Amino acid sequence: MKTQPVFLISGGAKGITAKCAIKLAQHQSCKFILLGRSALTESEPEFAQDCFDDAALKKRIMDNLISQGEKPTPISVQKIFNQISSNREIKQTLSSIKQAGNEVEYISADVTNVIALQEKIAAVVERTGAITGIIHGAGVLADKYIEKKTAEDFENVYAAKVKGLENLLSCVNIHQLQHLVLFSSVAGFYGNIGQSDYAIANEILNKTAQLIQQRYSKCHVVSINWGAWDSGMVTPELKKVLKERKVEIIPIDVGTQMLVNELADTNKETAQVVIGSPLNPSIGDLDNELKSYRIRRQLTLEDNPFVLDHSLGGYGVLPATCALAWMINLCEQIYPGYRFTYAHDFRILKGIIFNEALPKEHIVDLQEISKINAQHIEFQAKILSKTESGKTHYHFSANIVLAKEVPEAPIYDAVNLNWDENITGTGQYFYSGDGAKLFHGVSFQQVKRALNINQEKITTECVWNKISDKQQGQFPLQWVNPYALDLCTHAIWIWLQHFYEEGCLPGTVDKYEQFAEMPCNKTFYVSCEIKDKTATRVTADFIIHDAQGKIFSRITGTKAVVWSMKS
Repeated sequence: MKTQPVFLISGGAKGITAKCAIKLAQHQSCKFILLGRSALTESEPEFAQDCFDDAALKKRIMDNLISQGEKPTPISVQKIFNQISSNREIKQTLSSIKQAGNEVEYISADVTNVIALQEKIAAVVERTGAITGIIHGAGVLADKYIEKKTAEDFENVYAAKVKGLENLLSCVNIHQLQHLVLFSSVAGFYGNIGQSDYAIANEILNKTAQLIQQRYSKCHVVSINWGAWDSGMVTPELKKVLKERKVEIIPIDVGTQMLVNELADTNKETAQVVIGSPLNPSIGDLDNELKSYRIRRQLTLEDNPFVLDHSLGGYGVLPATCALAWMINLCEQIYPGYRFTYAHDFRILKGIIFNEALPKEHIVDLQEISKINAQHIEFQAKILSKTESGKTHYHFSANIVLAKEVPEAPIYDAVNLNWDENITGTGQYFYSGDGAKLFHGVSFQQVKRALNINQEKITTECVWNKISDKQQGQFPLQWVNPYALDLCTHAIWIWLQHFYEEGCLPGTVDKYEQFAEMPCNKTFYVSCEIKDKTATRVTADFIIHDAQGKIFSRITGTKAVVWSMKS
């Protein structure tokens, strides 16, 4: 006879976790052990019995305090009201699980108190049998801006999630676990204002789920990054705010069913899922102060494997597109909710070469130079380093503009996707010694083919296959994709090689605009319009678009230095 599963659920007697436990009980025959900090009493005060209207119950609480010679205060009344409401909710959860035909026990214990937790769970396990599943839903919030958070705030939030999980695992034989479900949050995946501690704790749960999945392959492990639920905590006022932030609310029936679905064997390979939308911050009025920032970073070749696919003269060179994305990402992180729309006056000054002279650290200086009616923020950005003697080297600079709303993607009306079969080479041909002699490795490929070419324009068909997070290193994909953006510029190299047997390296860009994310693992097109060509310089515009002409991004006024590649 198959042993009945036994689920230990922290935070499982109240709130959303309780709803999930009830839904699971309705779909699966289990034994449940629910954990919560609230005490459970068999009977409630006589004055509260048969009173289920909140206002009426609070009135009875006030009358009872007065009858005992105490002066009722809002705090004292609310405290007693919360105790009664908590007791009722726990009883209702237990009743619902029993009505579904399942055994259930409740333990009043704090998941951060490991000794008490172990003692109480051991006593219950003698009756239920060994625990085969854990759902860790316990959590604490202490939302504040980071400068106002205390060490105690952080510890309370962190301990409930991280220490709580550690303590729960200490109470079971992990080799007997068939399921481990961690209730994480989109705050851990996307981040959220005022929840730095909560985001850290939840992201640790995400990574822990992946580690446990690797080490204990027989256990079905998943960390669910929940968004906002349609529960009592989400008031009508909060719903309005979330709607303004374009945050989708998870209906209780839908969310609880999703939990049940995640426990299916078909989902066993997935250790982390996100159920909910990003917590896009609300954007208020900007202050008038123009601020400056200095951010430091250590770059190493080991931390950025993609650089090996962008080598010149035997040394890895940071692509200019990665430097631009670096500055853009920092600006966006300073103002969450604002989106990069364009950069102008981008200059490649000294570049960054991963050789013996690579500085120990690089510095990004950001200076706000304008704020326009809470709609646009412009930064002057510079990447620099200092020698041991204190000399400053400037590597890249640009003006970065963020906006509250990204402009609608325009349409390129000069699309020409006709293929000239007389053009030599496709795919890897361009990256071989016989082709256009592009030096780029797989992280920055590939031009599938040049569709058409003349003295004024070249059109290339491209696809950028996403590289791993490890390959991306310190330059992870965000709104701007520096790898695909570098790929787009290969068109000018192919054009120069075709007509002049020359190559080039970028020098300056007048303007770079982005309207939509560039596709990964899908075909897109680059229309490169040649504006001027001299013996030492070429000027061109790049329009990156889909087959219908929808523009993802546009680079105008690119000036590149030309050199001969004739053998």
